[in-house]
Amino acid sequence: AHCRDQAELLTYFDLPIALLQTADALRRTAAELVEDLAADGVRYAEVRWAPRLHLERGLSVPGVIEAVATGVADGMSRMTGSVLVTLIVTAMRSHPPAANVLLAREAAAFGRPVVGFDLAGPEATYPAPPHAAAFRAAEEGGLALTAHAGEVAGPERIREALALGVRRIAHGATTAEDPSLIAAVRERDVTLDLCPTSNVQAGLVPSLDQHPLAKLHRAGVSVTLSTDDRTVSGISLSEEMAAVTAALELTPEELIAIALNGFRAGFGPHAFLQGASAEAEHAWRAWAGIS
Repeated sequence: AHCRDQAELLTYFDLPIALLQTADALRRTAAELVEDLAADGVRYAEVRWAPRLHLERGLSVPGVIEAVATGVADGMSRMTGSVLVTLIVTAMRSHPPAANVLLAREAAAFGRPVVGFDLAGPEATYPAPPHAAAFRAAEEGGLALTAHAGEVAGPERIREALALGVRRIAHGATTAEDPSLIAAVRERDVTLDLCPTSNVQAGLVPSLDQHPLAKLHRAGVSVTLSTDDRTVSGISLSEEMAAVTAALELTPEELIAIALNGFRAGFGPHAFLQGASAEAEHAWRAWAGIS
């Protein structure tokens, strides 16, 4: 529940990753994830994962992507259209830059449901600039860009992510430490996919009630609420929303706006996101008793 830092938290991913080294395991867990998301009322989801972490038993990167894409399709077929799931391929900061360039090209070549390219891993040890070429390759291949940043103290990693040309930043909580960075993120309309429970686990903030999500939203920054890793964090999106709303005393209007940002900033099909956003706004307002 409370780690020393992000690096310690990342060690808890070792066990689930070790169990996800075959095509069958990847297909099964991807399908079951879709079912879990649908059961939680999620209408649209983007699954971020790092294919190069699943090569220990002979799979190739295209084979890993194929297994996950097949599992997602299987899960959606069982849910009869209740949830749309797309994929964001994640490169690891600790992997060789040249390998991540190849990963970006393989992700772009795969096509739908892959819609985006990401960077993750230990921020304190591995800066983002060496992986700029991978982001250019992903962009040239038509993928939308995002990056993990802001899971360690200080705003520098946020600035590095912005320099990569991203439209969204996973986490990004440390943006709140720098007024000029708040202004830059707001002016560029970069969305921060905030994961408060995970940030508490990583020692970035001591408790949910001290997380900067409300500050950033009220400063006009586009933010979403996300679960980070549902297994390691042990939380669903509904549970995350409920806990954060209570801890930060978000109003119903604020929670609705944050929820709708997920559709507005999504990387999936524009027509679907527009329609789903309208449906979601109607449902949220009915839930809150707002006309």
